[in-house]
Amino acid sequence: MTITIGAHVDQTDPIAEATARDTTVVQFFLGNPQGYKGPEFRYSGGADGLKADAKKAGIDLYVHAPYLVNVATTNNRIRIPSRQLLQKHVDGAAAIGAKGLIVHGGHLDDDTDPTIGFDNWRKAIEATDLKVPILIENTAGGDNAMTRHLDRIAAVFDAISAASGSENVGFCLDTCHAHAGGNALETVVDDVLAITGRIDLVHCNDSRDAFDSGADRHTSLGQGEIDPDLLAAVVRDAKAPVICETPGAADEHVADFEWLRARL
Repeated sequence: MTITIGAHVDQTDPIAEATARDTTVVQFFLGNPQGYKGPEFRYSGGADGLKADAKKAGIDLYVHAPYLVNVATTNNRIRIPSRQLLQKHVDGAAAIGAKGLIVHGGHLDDDTDPTIGFDNWRKAIEATDLKVPILIENTAGGDNAMTRHLDRIAAVFDAISAASGSENVGFCLDTCHAHAGGNALETVVDDVLAITGRIDLVHCNDSRDAFDSGADRHTSLGQGEIDPDLLAAVVRDAKAPVICETPGAADEHVADFEWLRARL
């Protein structure tokens, strides 16, 4: 079994970044991950040029939505701009021929009924023209997070299943987030597949922090708190493309790829 392993890179020239890492899959932001501005295309050939050049080079592109997107919240000043930003980034991802748009699950204020957040996810899917699949990612922290714990992930996907367009909603499994969020890596692939029926992408990251710490701090593979065999087993069992969101540039990422391949 061959699993494609790539990395999160700068968007200025993803083709060159992929080549430097000897990979055929990369992920990047389209613009500021901490801002509400719409997508920016920094590739010299623009969106059309990137789509054409990536196809010619045989490179699969994934886009990560801004961290600020929170379609679950009851705060209108966050939820409404989040929905608009989600649509803009779906459109941007489609313009470059991306395979998917990764979106965090979001959260509610601690005293808010979580069922409201689940239904807000349904409404967001109904309201979005999903020109590319969106891949909801599990998150590491927060007491009222939508996708930290398995029961919440199940409730989100149950709500989304009633929405038109739900077939274009997939899942991105982050190993650091699962570990820090308190989900056993020994069973997390089977647990997620039982809920969602699919794992479309794996973010393979080691964790600087302990199990169930709630801390989202990635580190290089083999340098953190996750058992190496468990990390490799998640990747092996998920049978999906892999993105390493680990520190460093091309050389460090290649070392992560080699570390992982040696254990698969």
